[in-house]
Amino acid sequence: MLEWSNLGKMLILFGGIVILIGLILLFVDKIPFIGKLPGDIYIEKKNFKFYFPLMTSILISIILTIILNLLSRR
Repeated sequence: MLEWSNLGKMLILFGGIVILIGLILLFVDKIPFIGKLPGDIYIEKKNFKFYFPLMTSILISIILTIILNLLSRR
């Protein structure tokens, strides 16, 4: 059975992660290359706009993969 102290530690960790994600979302507009990479798809017509950040998604995926692999090698 899960002890209360372990549950408290997990909640603190989850809260820290949520705060970190919030801070990243606050400052993502100030990073100049996010969302404007050469592989991002942007189509604009009269009454229609379509944006799919393909290259940005791939870059974020690679960065997160490297970070998570480094953290899991304890």
